[in-house]
Amino acid sequence: MIGIVFEHCSALWGITYNNVSHTLIEIGAMQFFKFVSIAFFIIGGFLINHKFTENTPAQYLKNRLSNTIAPWTFWLTILIILDLINIHIIARKHGRLATLPPFWELLPQEIYHSVFFTSFWFVLNFLICITVLLIFKRYLYSIWFGVFWGLVSLSYSLNLYHGWIATEHSLALFGFIVYLWLGVYMNKHYDKIVVFIKEVSLNKLILLNIVLFLLAVGEAYYRSVLGFEDWYNTLRVTNILYSLGMFILMLKIGKINWLNNALKPRQTTFGIYLLHMIVFLHIFPELFRRFHVEEAKLDVFEAIGYSIVRFAIVYGISFLIVKLFMLTRLKVLIGIKS
Repeated sequence: MIGIVFEHCSALWGITYNNVSHTLIEIGAMQFFKFVSIAFFIIGGFLINHKFTENTPAQYLKNRLSNTIAPWTFWLTILIILDLINIHIIARKHGRLATLPPFWELLPQEIYHSVFFTSFWFVLNFLICITVLLIFKRYLYSIWFGVFWGLVSLSYSLNLYHGWIATEHSLALFGFIVYLWLGVYMNKHYDKIVVFIKEVSLNKLILLNIVLFLLAVGEAYYRSVLGFEDWYNTLRVTNILYSLGMFILMLKIGKINWLNNALKPRQTTFGIYLLHMIVFLHIFPELFRRFHVEEAKLDVFEAIGYSIVRFAIVYGISFLIVKLFMLTRLKVLIGIKS
């Protein structure tokens, strides 16, 4: 979750530097946490495998939806309301109220944008992936089932260069199913995974991930040279390999007790995910308004520093709000049962 929030808080999106070394530093800073989306799906599959076996597909889906959709809908509604208020304030400030579309036209536009082009989309995408696995539950532990969805994911990777369909993440609807399946499959064969992890040298894993990281940076730079806009697309082949490598490295490192005790990820992750976009878009700008930061004018080192500061504030505020909710009956709004 730290990586996901940092990625969304980055000030490096859409900035192009004329200096090649600065461009590579920019790409490196962005690429470092690009493993988190795929790793999130693998971890999700890893954690839900036993629930797949303990419940019928209908029971599991009912429980998942009841704990997920209500909080998701609540915070999505808050985001849309704040967006609409912000649009009205900006229009009024610049004397453009008369040019605003009617409310019944503006509202559907905001709903569409908030659902498909913010972090809220990945909750729906995750639920869609789960639903697909449940529909084909009888094939869940078949390696060929995984191979099929792996080929589907690779088709999205090829599409990045051929442009058969648009490359927005909201259209990669089935590109992440294989990673959720992989988590389920790895949990099923966890004993073998543990043996493999114990035998692999930590130093070799670190070296492997450095190599994969550099390859992913290289592909992102290559895409920038070719003129593509989405240099950092998650489903680049090199990023897929980097994500898998980082997941294995995380398994090797294992639980970091002090971090788990401090952040309580099993209780706070979903709430932080739902809240951080609201904090990022509507609370952080108000806190930093007096500083008049123009992101487009920052050099690469200033942009990285600003990204770190913004991440720390957005994550910190989101975490504190979630912790407060956990102390009340309102914890259901962050996905925790009363």
